[in-house]
Amino acid sequence: MSLPALSLYVFLFLVPVLNNLRYALTKWDGIEEPVFVGLDNFKKLATDDDLATKVLGNNIEFMFWVVIFQTGFALLFATYLVRNTRTTLFFRTLFFFPTILSSVSVAMIWLFLYDPNYGAINTTFKKIGLDSFALNWLGSEDSALYAIIFVQVWFHTGQMMVIYIAGLQQIPAELYEAANVDGASRWQQFKSVTWPMALPTSAVVVAYTTIQSFRAFDLVYATTQGGPNNETSILTTMIFQTAFNEFRFGYAASQSIIMVIMIFLITGLQKRILRTRY
Repeated sequence: MSLPALSLYVFLFLVPVLNNLRYALTKWDGIEEPVFVGLDNFKKLATDDDLATKVLGNNIEFMFWVVIFQTGFALLFATYLVRNTRTTLFFRTLFFFPTILSSVSVAMIWLFLYDPNYGAINTTFKKIGLDSFALNWLGSEDSALYAIIFVQVWFHTGQMMVIYIAGLQQIPAELYEAANVDGASRWQQFKSVTWPMALPTSAVVVAYTTIQSFRAFDLVYATTQGGPNNETSILTTMIFQTAFNEFRFGYAASQSIIMVIMIFLITGLQKRILRTRY
């Protein structure tokens, strides 16, 4: 009975993964026969690729700020919207709505909002006399990455909020009743009850957010294609460019393996840190 599902798994996942491992050890342009080069792709990636170093730094910075703000806002919203009332259900729907949009749709919306000449953001700043805040958000090397970070947080905070709400609703009400009897303030209740009890959920949210930040290819590519001057390029956009613009499929395969290793290491470290606290 499991044979159909197993066949799909092998054909669509296991075989491509094994092929990717094989091609990572070759020099291949996608047309001619692959030439075996051993670990040369990995050596070059580690010692002789300044772009890869820069892109890895971009991705880590992107991940860091997205994890901090997306997790923080998701927990904040979940804390205030955990009760099931008409008002909270309305705001849950409102915050969750961006998540149902496609990444390209979100990119198009924010391309319009960030437009330096006609975008709503710069127009608003100019109308209220804050012309110095009207920037070329996606065209400046200083602001482009942070502009996309903001969009990523806006895009997925509602999704993480729903996960937090499910976790917070599992906290026994007796703990809050006992805290009220002891005269604990709302902040003390959050610090001593909500946060410790939400740590298992936080581990899931942080890991999922980390993976999202490494896989934000569609959002980045649709907004800046990695520009200006590779300031918004992340690992997935670099892999795409290496494979389909430069036709270095073997080198792109090695880059993808490094990305997977980075995700495993970072999420493993996050999980270990959070587990020591609960």
